[in-house]
Amino acid sequence: MVRTIAKDHDKKREQILTSAAKVFAEQGFDRASMSLLARECGISKANIYHYYDSKDALLFDILDTYLQNLRDRICGIVLDGLSPEAQLQAIVSETLLAYQGADNEHRVQTTGIAALPVEQQDILRGYQRDMVRQMSDVLAANAPEIFGAAKGKLHSTTMSVFGMLNWFYMWNSRAGADAREDYAQLVTDLTLKGLRGV
Repeated sequence: MVRTIAKDHDKKREQILTSAAKVFAEQGFDRASMSLLARECGISKANIYHYYDSKDALLFDILDTYLQNLRDRICGIVLDGLSPEAQLQAIVSETLLAYQGADNEHRVQTTGIAALPVEQQDILRGYQRDMVRQMSDVLAANAPEIFGAAKGKLHSTTMSVFGMLNWFYMWNSRAGADAREDYAQLVTDLTLKGLRGV
C-alpha cells in the first residue's frame, strides 16, 4: 500500500531543512550525525529517515532549495526600462536582502557543495552560474568600452562584486534591511566609479 503524505509534510520538511542547516553550519557536514540532526529537529531518528534516506540527500535538499530560491529571486528581478546603473543597484540590493536570515544556508553552501556527487554539484553550480551571468551582463552594459574585448576582466570584476556582498554577509549578517540598502548603494557607487579604472 502507498503511504499517504501527511497534511503538514511540507511544513515539517521546511523545519528539518532549517534545523539541519543550522547543525551543518555549526558542526560541519562531516561531524553532524543523523541522530544529532533529529535531536535538533525535535523528531525521532526514524522520523527524519521518513523524509531523507541519508545525510547527503538532506544536504542536497538544503542547498538545492536555498540556491534555487535565491537564483529565482535575483534573476527574477524586472530590469526592463531601468538604466544599466539602476539595474546594477537593483541586483546588488536584492542580493543583500535575499541573504538576510539565510546565514546558515549560506555558510553550508561555501563548504557543502564539494561534499556532494558531481551531478548534484553541477545542478547547484548551475544556479550560481545563472546569478553570475546576470551580474556580468549588467556590469558589461555599464562599461561596454572596457569589457567588450576583456572577458577576463569582466569575470574578475563580477566575482569582486560578489566578494563585497559576501563580505557584508560574513561580518554584518544581523544587519536589517536599511543597513543592507545603504551598503548596496555603497557597492553600486564603488563599482560604477571603479569600473572606469579597471
